Amino acid sequence: MNKNIINFDNSATTFPKPLEVRHAVSLAVREYGNAGRGGHILSQKTSSAVFSARENIADFFDAQPENVVFALNCTHALNMAIQGIMAGGGHMIISELEHNSSARPAFELLRQNKIRLSVARVFPDDRKTLESFRELILPDTKAIVCTGASNVTGQILPFKLLAGLCREKNICLIVDGAQITGIIDVRISDGINILCTAGHKGLYGISGTGLLISDGKFPVYPILQGGTGSASASLRQPLFLPDSLENGTLNVAGIMSVSAGIDFIRKTGMNKIFQHESHLCDLFIDSLKNFPQIIIYRSPDAHYVPIVSFNVKNINSEDVSAVLSEKGFCLRAGFHCSALAHNALGTLNGTVRFSPSVFNSEREVLALANLIKNLEIHKK
Repeated sequence: MNKNIINFDNSATTFPKPLEVRHAVSLAVREYGNAGRGGHILSQKTSSAVFSARENIADFFDAQPENVVFALNCTHALNMAIQGIMAGGGHMIISELEHNSSARPAFELLRQNKIRLSVARVFPDDRKTLESFRELILPDTKAIVCTGASNVTGQILPFKLLAGLCREKNICLIVDGAQITGIIDVRISDGINILCTAGHKGLYGISGTGLLISDGKFPVYPILQGGTGSASASLRQPLFLPDSLENGTLNVAGIMSVSAGIDFIRKTGMNKIFQHESHLCDLFIDSLKNFPQIIIYRSPDAHYVPIVSFNVKNINSEDVSAVLSEKGFCLRAGFHCSALAHNALGTLNGTVRFSPSVFNSEREVLALANLIKNLEIHKK
């Protein structure tokens, strides 16, 4: 890793990756072929490795191995879940903090007159958020889509409370876990019907990896068809998981990397990771709290994953990010692929997002905060 680069954009993709992950990718490239395609020794060896990874991931999320589906990324998983559950039409509710990975497929189905759609307000008070969803439920509501935590502000949504509401109403709960998995303990047994997440963020896998994990209660109609390695003599897509949703050659190196990332989380301790990253966020906020030009987008009544969005008054967020980048600090600015969230926040020019990882230090955070307070851009 370039010693002059300090990554505080880990909510986009964690960097650097743990040594275990790098070793797993190297092993996959050297030793594995194509899983589930043929009965020869290389295919069998690869299939066995993939199944072991599937079991490891299932255990981490308290799911059944056959209900773990490998996807290209969280966007791919969310599209499979949303379009697959809503294939027959009906009403769906999403939150006002959803990433475009959920919002765009939902609004596209609405645009095509295939579904009806409602957007629930989110409050710092979890009970008020729960009631805002409850008030929107209709007789034909089929799914609630809720991000586990906003990728803009880091606010944690009450997905466990929503799980109880969905059980009560027999509604499918789809959770976007991109910003919570590997950070806070989240399990299918929490009442989540479908958990979609990225492999390359809090799970420390490489890019091009995602997961759709189901409890098996609600059938997901496949939106893609193709080779699965099973039932190959039939021209119909298999109807059983994971085959119905896994089309084409699997990303074996990526799958191995996610499994290795989970091993790293177990070894390090999820709570330890969360506490370290949250401490760095608190340190960052505390270092800037007396600087009147800085706006921090957090509420004292809400709960957060280790993400902090901020702005410097009268300065475009992308200009701030560009100056920080010149000094070796990587922070993402703009709208973070979350139009709904920024509309709800009223941040019409976006924000700068700070998201540390377990590999960042207090020294790096203090150096960043000091730089922000002393940017020449303030003087323009």
